[in-house]
Amino acid sequence: MMTTQFARQAPAVLPGANDPCWCGSGTKYKKCHRGADAVEARKKGGDTQRQGIRPGVISPRRSVPMHIPRPDYAETGRPSRSGEMSDVKSPDVIARMRRACKAAAEVLQLTGAAVRPGIATDELDAIAHEAYIQRGGYPSTLNYHGFPKSLCTSVNEVICHGIPDSRVLVEGDIVNLDITIFLDGVHGDCNATFFVGKVDSESERLVRVTRECLDLGIAAVKPGLPINVIGRAIEDHATKNGLSVVRAYCGHGIGERFHSALQIPHYYEADATTMMKPGMTFTIEPMINLGHWQHRTWDDGWTAVTADGSRSAQFEHTILVTEQGVEILTVP
Repeated sequence: MMTTQFARQAPAVLPGANDPCWCGSGTKYKKCHRGADAVEARKKGGDTQRQGIRPGVISPRRSVPMHIPRPDYAETGRPSRSGEMSDVKSPDVIARMRRACKAAAEVLQLTGAAVRPGIATDELDAIAHEAYIQRGGYPSTLNYHGFPKSLCTSVNEVICHGIPDSRVLVEGDIVNLDITIFLDGVHGDCNATFFVGKVDSESERLVRVTRECLDLGIAAVKPGLPINVIGRAIEDHATKNGLSVVRAYCGHGIGERFHSALQIPHYYEADATTMMKPGMTFTIEPMINLGHWQHRTWDDGWTAVTADGSRSAQFEHTILVTEQGVEILTVP
């Protein structure tokens, strides 16, 4: 499908935002090739800030002191799936998750404060790595299925799972920092998208609406309702604002394991009928694109980027379903 879509050349006169895309997909131009065409236009104009993200040099994996407790996959890269764990957590697990999630939020706040033009994403990894250790925690992403770094840094058109490397952030970039800590035997997970200096108005709007999507998804959480009300709230708001919701990735159950079998779609999924119950803990982490929702993955097997080159933003909290509604756990 991708080969067919990109086989044609963009015309000299481009369609309007709500007109059918020139590629013949039948999708509105703003939902399809507008983002990629904007990138190409800026390339021709010499704007190096919008020429697309390319992989840099990845430094060696950072070490974690041996006194830090670590998850089962820290050495092998393979998380255990033995034994079923309930989506509804005990009071003891919830108490530990409050501590882990608070620590994760602190690491995100600290690392986000270092975002600026001229800093390499690998430097942000070093800052986060040290912050985990200072709190007695292990970076949950480190060697999870072989991931080589202590956080994910997703820049501009990178949707998620960007690997920190030697690339330097430049004025006008946006960057998502995805932080997860393993502390007291449980994981706490959160992320946010940051501006690198001054950004254009469309990027500002994208980031603002994405944060609103997270807030609306969280507000939809209530015991006795199906999981799919979360995705409905997010998708409705994104669509109303002319943006799209990534479908390849979703929120997930979390606790003693980094990812449990519980999935939280960020678009309306009729089959997502698991009922929310007090004591459930999971992440809500909408990924919202300026262009189309489709993605592709780099050869590294991790970095997911928008198929049309448009920018993507994300925000995430770990939440607890309560008797009354919801508690956000990942607050500093």
